[in-house]
Amino acid sequence: MAALALAAGAVSAPAAQELVLFGTHASGPGIGFRLAHFDSATGLLGPSALDVSADAPSYFVLSADGRRLYACNSVPRGAVSAYAVDPVSGAMRLLNRLPSGGSEPCYITLDRTGRHALVANYDSGSVAVFSIAPDGRLGARTALVRHSGHSIDPVRQSRAHAHSIIVDPENRYALTADLGEDRIYVYRFDERTGRLSPNDPPYASVRLGSGPRHLRFHPNGKWLYATAEMGGAVLAFNWDGERGTLGEIQSIPAIPPGYRGVNTTAELLIHPNGRFLYVSNRGPDTVGVFSIEPRNGRLSPVQSVPSGGSMPRNLTFDPEGRWLVVANHDGNNASVFRIDDKTGLLSPAAPPRSIPFPFGIRFIPPQ
Repeated sequence: MAALALAAGAVSAPAAQELVLFGTHASGPGIGFRLAHFDSATGLLGPSALDVSADAPSYFVLSADGRRLYACNSVPRGAVSAYAVDPVSGAMRLLNRLPSGGSEPCYITLDRTGRHALVANYDSGSVAVFSIAPDGRLGARTALVRHSGHSIDPVRQSRAHAHSIIVDPENRYALTADLGEDRIYVYRFDERTGRLSPNDPPYASVRLGSGPRHLRFHPNGKWLYATAEMGGAVLAFNWDGERGTLGEIQSIPAIPPGYRGVNTTAELLIHPNGRFLYVSNRGPDTVGVFSIEPRNGRLSPVQSVPSGGSMPRNLTFDPEGRWLVVANHDGNNASVFRIDDKTGLLSPAAPPRSIPFPFGIRFIPPQ
């Protein structure tokens, strides 16, 4: 009903209207996925309304056609959930929910075929894979791997903390950033069975105390980038897609020099044109912009802008890559920035829009 109400609301201009979903790390009555209209001509984000109640649906992903959604339920007894989505109205319907194979799942993605969902369980330091049935429901768990190491920080790195998992461009490997171990694991991924097996070598180590969080491949498939949450940095790697190996080429601070507080770097995105990288910084509450050197993948700082709120978590581009949307979780709002596709520079499109505890963000693909 919320989606229908929004569709009939005061914000119009159907040709430019798109639908955007927000998840949250919170739980309780009236908490779940929220739906809003977005005007792709002006960058105006409309008011949001509850689409469907859910328990801490923090990070989520949509199928390529926008008709299925898969979410982490970031609770101690972790779960993963599948939904059917009406791509026109945005209305959601729960298909099923399963245990995630660990505690506090924080990241979910789909393999390149769309037949498997891969999940990172933060608190238990494990990763899991689930098959996806033809009707979109989550099926059998095909893999579960538990990490068991630690690193140097006695509080945050006393045990493994798997923080993200992605597949490589060829769908041959799954890569996991483990904050607690200061490692990026590489697994061979069988797209037919959904199984994971250790690569040789099984991981790449990063500087102790860095706390790797999220991973992104460059569109050319040759470079991988990671946020170092605890180190407040962005890491760049050469990727060998045949051997499944990483070679670090750069570590660069995610914020300009001079900031003296704590910075826990969160999400990173690479613009579809492959020329710019964007990163959210919690503490200074900024979005950092970096240019990507086309010859070697190295980063250079371009801009640092206030995020428009407190504790910016996740970021997303609109389908055309003209706008950047930022979820300011503790600020209870979302900000929209216009992107200059020649320079990468960001400029605020409008005052931030109030949204309760926003975390994950996804645009429903235009139909």
